[in-house]
Amino acid sequence: MPAPTDLGIEVLAVPEGSPVELDLRLEAVVEGVLVTGTATAALEGECVRCLEPLTDQLSTRFQELFLNEDGDAVPEDDEESGVGRLVGDLIDLEPFLRDAVVLALPFQPLCEDDCPGLCIECGARLKDDPEHGHEEPIDPRWAGLTGFSAEPDNKD
Repeated sequence: MPAPTDLGIEVLAVPEGSPVELDLRLEAVVEGVLVTGTATAALEGECVRCLEPLTDQLSTRFQELFLNEDGDAVPEDDEESGVGRLVGDLIDLEPFLRDAVVLALPFQPLCEDDCPGLCIECGARLKDDPEHGHEEPIDPRWAGLTGFSAEPDNKD
């Protein structure tokens, strides 16, 4: 099935329209249908430390119970309760798939576990330049004294 829009978080998501592979098992139970499955999809996003593009693969398991239309187990305002209902013979998996995928995503995706990120002063990518450095900043309270030198000038 093609991926719906906004399937992910701001920095890592399943691209809209990309294939999402579902492996589902549907079981008839007294209350309705129990759906157990695995969703597998490709992810695209960026590293939260160095902002480099990254790709990954996600596989997550989920299980949901969809109640019969005539079931009395849940009140009619089931949209707030989070319980799915069968509509005829149809099941809407999208909200439950979205919940499973978003909860399985890493909160802060990284290109590598030890990604050094960006320089806080100039924004240079520290992985490309591990020896990157800057001169020691001068305390602004003493900056006016930089014009004076420790050595006296011989201008006499």
